[in-house]
This record gives sequence, C-alpha cells and structure tokens, in this order.
Amino acid sequence: MLLTAATLLSLTSFVTAHGYLKSISVNGGTSYLAWQVGQDDYLTPEPVRYARRIKNNGPVPDFTTKDITCNVGGNIPAKGLVPVMPGDRVKLQWDQWGSSHSGPVMNYLADCGGSCAGFKGDAGTPWVKFDQMGYDTSKNPPWGSDFLARQGASWTVTIPMGLKPGEYILRHEILGLHVAGNRMGAQFYPACVQLKVGGSGTKGLPSGVGLPGAYDPDDKDGVLVQLWQVQQGQRGYTAPGGPVKTI
Repeated sequence: MLLTAATLLSLTSFVTAHGYLKSISVNGGTSYLAWQVGQDDYLTPEPVRYARRIKNNGPVPDFTTKDITCNVGGNIPAKGLVPVMPGDRVKLQWDQWGSSHSGPVMNYLADCGGSCAGFKGDAGTPWVKFDQMGYDTSKNPPWGSDFLARQGASWTVTIPMGLKPGEYILRHEILGLHVAGNRMGAQFYPACVQLKVGGSGTKGLPSGVGLPGAYDPDDKDGVLVQLWQVQQGQRGYTAPGGPVKTI
C-alpha cells in the first residue's frame, strides 16, 4: 500500500509539473483567454478563445509530426483574434510551470496570408523565430523556462516595430529538456495565439522554418542533450529552430 501511495505521489508530481497557456494580455490591459484545458471541450456552444485548442497540458508526443505546429488538438482555428499594434507588449500567461522542466523558451510569428481561419502553418516554412531565451549564464536563472517560472509562469514578447497589418499566429513554446538525453525525450509545449496586427507598417516577415521539420530528434546541440552536462559547463547549448531573426 505504501508503494502504491508513493507511486501515485510521484505520478501526481510529474503531471502537475506540466502546464498550458491560459491567457494573453496586451500592454497590461484586457486579458484574452486561450483554450482552457479540461473545461472548454465540454462547453456548448464553443466559447470564443484566442489560442488554438490543445488536448491536454502535456507535451507533444511526436515532435516530428504535424502535432508540433500548434500542439495536439487538431490545429483548429480559434474564433478570436487578439488586436495588437507594432511595439505592443504581449504577455503570455501559463496556468503553471515548474522549474524542474528546464529548457528554452521560443517565440515565432507566421503570416496567415490574409485570414487565420484558413491557415494551419503545417507545410512550407512560414515560422519566423523573433524572440528566444535558451541557456544564458548572464541571467538568473539561466534557462528560459526557469526564468518564465520565476516571472509567475509568464513570458512577454514585443510585436516587431513596422510589421505590416494583417492576421498572424504567435507561436509560443517551452521546450523541457529534463529527459532529453533519451531520443524523442525532448518535451515541446507549443501554443498558437491568433493576432490581428493594426497600424501602417510595411515590413513583411523574412524567411522562416517549417514546423514540422525544424526539430531533428538527433540534433545534439538543442534536442538530444543531457541537461546536466549543459548546467555543469561540459557543453554549450543551441536551441532548435534556427537563430532569432530581425523583423
């Protein structure tokens, strides 16, 4: 009986270390709800949400498939669009995040090509990484995900100045590396927020990467890594998905 209780406690701790994007706010103002895991699937009619639905608060089981684009959940367009302007600060609030899941935080933009209602982003190379924190020893804590946890399980990005108006997807993602020493052990937690950018900017997005496609299970610099080796200074770390690009 003691073994069973200990096992259950271990499993509970592991599950509660996971998390999902709960809400989005702009410049400290209105809060827009993302898909509410464990609640929204049971509501009729389906509520207006501003991030695409996800199945649960766990990682994408196979990050080489189309599930990596916007998480497991069918990549179904959300009903809402968060209104933003270039230069706005967008806060991405998680329901929870445990520092035991250390790794980078990565943020991408994709142009929906007119309307996000008909855009999935699971083909081609539409994803442009514009914000990231990997392993930075000048910061405390040095891992992006631990930094996110310290900020109350939140991350803030700035919409690039001069970005042309239109509908975009902001793909916000945490990569947990705690079991990434095993092939396919890296735990990716992506969330796709739909944006409507206003203003009179003229800048389009530069060339991007494909998701799926950009994350190689055998990438020994960013995916197939031993967390402890990085933390003890035995090796460097380069987050997957390519470098941050200037927009």
